[in-house]
Amino acid sequence: MLWSLTKVILFVVAIAALAFAAGLLSETGEAMRITVAGWEFTIGPVQATVLAVLLFVVVWLSLKILGFLGATFRFLNGDETAISRYFDRNRERKGYRALSEGMMALASGEARLALTRAQSAERLLGKPELTTLLVAQAAEAAGDRKRATEAYKTLLKDDATRFVGVRGLLQQKLIDGDRDVALKLAEKAFELRPKHAETQDILLKLQSDAGDWSGARATLGAKLKAGTLPKDVYRRRDAVLALQQARTVIDEEASIEAREAAIEANKLSPDLIPAAALAARGYVAKGDKKNATRVLKKAWEVMPHPDLAAAFAEIEPEEGPQERLKRFRTLTNARPDSDESKQLLAELMVAAEDFPGARRALDDLATRHPTQRSLAILAAIARGEGAEDTVVRELIAKAIAAPRGPQWVCDKCHAIHGSWHPVCDNCGSFDTLSWREPPATTAASSALADLLPLMEARPAPQLADQAGEQLPPDEIARRAN
Repeated sequence: MLWSLTKVILFVVAIAALAFAAGLLSETGEAMRITVAGWEFTIGPVQATVLAVLLFVVVWLSLKILGFLGATFRFLNGDETAISRYFDRNRERKGYRALSEGMMALASGEARLALTRAQSAERLLGKPELTTLLVAQAAEAAGDRKRATEAYKTLLKDDATRFVGVRGLLQQKLIDGDRDVALKLAEKAFELRPKHAETQDILLKLQSDAGDWSGARATLGAKLKAGTLPKDVYRRRDAVLALQQARTVIDEEASIEAREAAIEANKLSPDLIPAAALAARGYVAKGDKKNATRVLKKAWEVMPHPDLAAAFAEIEPEEGPQERLKRFRTLTNARPDSDESKQLLAELMVAAEDFPGARRALDDLATRHPTQRSLAILAAIARGEGAEDTVVRELIAKAIAAPRGPQWVCDKCHAIHGSWHPVCDNCGSFDTLSWREPPATTAASSALADLLPLMEARPAPQLADQAGEQLPPDEIARRAN
C-alpha cells in the first residue's frame, strides 16, 4: 500500500517537473548557435529539446544495428549460433515477461488472461518445465479441462516434472469420482515421492475405500517413517487396519490367518473394542478359552461394551442362566460402577429369574440416566415381579420416548452407526467412530420395538425365541438397545 502511494507521488512529481521545464523552454527567448564546417545554425529551446530526443533515438538504434552487425560478422566468421543467440535473447526476455504476467494473472484470479500469457511464454521460451505447469493450472482455473489434461500429460514425459503431472491427473480423477484410476495414479505418485504427505493421505484413503488393508498398512508405515504421523496414532490406526484385514480373512473363511490377524490387531491396540471381540473369537475358535477371557476382561476394564459381553457369552454357549451369571461376574466385577456392567448384570439376573437381584443390580440407573435399554430392563423386571399391566405399559411408554443411550458416533460429523466401521459412512473420515451418547432424538429404536411384544405377552424370565430357548444376555442387550 505504501509503495503504491509512493509510485503515484513520484509520477505526479515527474509530470509536474516536465510541465515546468516545458514552460521554461517556451518562455525563454534565448537561442543556441551551432557552427559546423563554416555553417552556422540557430536553434531555439524547443527545437533543441526535440533534437536531443532524436539524437537519443538515433544512438539507441545505432547500438542495436551495431549489435546485429557484430552478430552477423561473428556468424560469417564461423560462429553459427551468433545470430540465433541475438534473437533468442529478445525472445527470452519476452517469454519471461509473459511468464511473469501469467503468474500474476493467475494469482489475481484472471484465469483467461493467465492462460493466454502462459501459452505465449510456452511459445517464446521453449521450457516446458516452467510453462506447461502454468498452462495446466490456468486452464483448470478457466474451466478448460481438456487443455489442462494435455498439459499434465506433457509433464509426464520429463523425469523432473513427472510427479507434478501424475499429481495433476490424480486430482482430476478424484474430482470426476473415478476412484479406480485415481488409486493407480496415487500409487504411481507414491512411488515417485514416497515422503510426500498429501500423496500419502490420498493413497491411504483410496486404499481404505477399496478394501486394500494390506496396502493401507504399508502406506501408514511410510507415514510413520516420514515423520508425518505420531507413533501412538500410528499404532492405533495400524490396529484398525489390521482389524479390517482380519475381518477380510474371516470372510474368506481362512480361520488360521483370521485368528492371527485378529490377535495382532488386539495386541496393537488393546482398547479397540472390535479388535478385542474379534481376537477373543479367534482364541475360542482355537480352543483357547483362557486367553479369550483374558482379552475380553482387559478390554472391559478400559471400556465396558455390549460387543464384549456378546463375545464373552460365546466362550461357553451351552451354559445355563445360573452358570452364565456366575461366569459373567468376571466382567461385571472388573467395572462394577459402570452403567454397562449394571445393565448386563440386571439382564443376567432377569434371565436367571432373580428379579429382586436384577432390581438391585440396576440400582437407580433407570431414574438417574434413563435410556431405552435401562427402562426396557426395568419393565421386564416389573413384569417378572407380577406388576400390573398399567405399570408395565407406563414403563414401556417411557422407554419408547427415552434416549437411545451410547452408540457408535462419528466424532467429526456426529453420524450414528449401528456397528463400528473404520471409515465413517457419512463423511468418509478414518478412525473417528467412538462409543458415546448421540445427539438427542425422539425416534424409537427398532430393537426396542422387537422387545416390547415379548414383554407384554409373557413374563420377563420367559423371554425366548420362537423355538422356546432362553435368550442369551447379549441378545437381550441387543433387543433392548
